[in-house]
Amino acid sequence: MDIFLVIVSLLLMILGIVGSFLPVLPGPLTSWIGLLILKFSDAIPISNTFLVLTFIVALGIWILDYIIPAMGTKRFGGSKAGMIGTTIGLIVGLIAPIPFGIIIGPFLGALIGELTNDSDFNKATKAAFGSFLGFIASTFLKFIVSMIYLGFFLVKVFGNLDTLV
Repeated sequence: MDIFLVIVSLLLMILGIVGSFLPVLPGPLTSWIGLLILKFSDAIPISNTFLVLTFIVALGIWILDYIIPAMGTKRFGGSKAGMIGTTIGLIVGLIAPIPFGIIIGPFLGALIGELTNDSDFNKATKAAFGSFLGFIASTFLKFIVSMIYLGFFLVKVFGNLDTLV
């Protein structure tokens, strides 16, 4: 049963990393659920304090995920249309077979979103850049936290490998 829990936990860690880039999945929270499932393993000890602290961080990142892109958009004069365009551009950039689609997609999406909201190209470009910067900052933060949680997972599993097998 312990090996099954470790495998499910690992899958949630991977899903959390993927969720750092996809707006529909809360990356760090998904990774945290992986740590929580690992807690139920008899072979791998995890303290409640560790789980509470990592949950607070994951919850804080989840909240910041909504604040950071809005701050970037607002700071550069963007609109909600730019933020929506950024999200759509990200999804298109992920599935489009073009190099750097994950970077180009959100910017182009924000630009198109801003152009539909405001006809001034210079203002729309500036706002799209702000929306894009906010998105990149938020995504980077989620990715880093999810990778740290994966590191915690690996340390816990490999540190207790003798009791697991």
